[in-house]
Amino acid sequence: MIARTIHCVGKVQGVYFRATTKEIAVGLGLNGWVKNQADGSVMIHAEGKEETVNLLVDWCNQGPRHADVKSVKVTDSDIEGYQSFDIIR
Repeated sequence: MIARTIHCVGKVQGVYFRATTKEIAVGLGLNGWVKNQADGSVMIHAEGKEETVNLLVDWCNQGPRHADVKSVKVTDSDIEGYQSFDIIR
């Protein structure tokens, strides 16, 4: 198990980024959260198998249909033991 924080910058709010991230993460069996940041970016904390976390990171580079992702920064994080994947408002 690994944990990563994923910071997505660009046109990533108002394009169903959080909802689609949750759908993808749940489908991959990941736990954690996704939330909008005040600066217009989106932050994700994902916990799971390295290969599936990497699949989420790969998806984040494109995002949902109407997104325009400019950059994705990935950092290692501590495993916090989440039991689900949630949208934080």
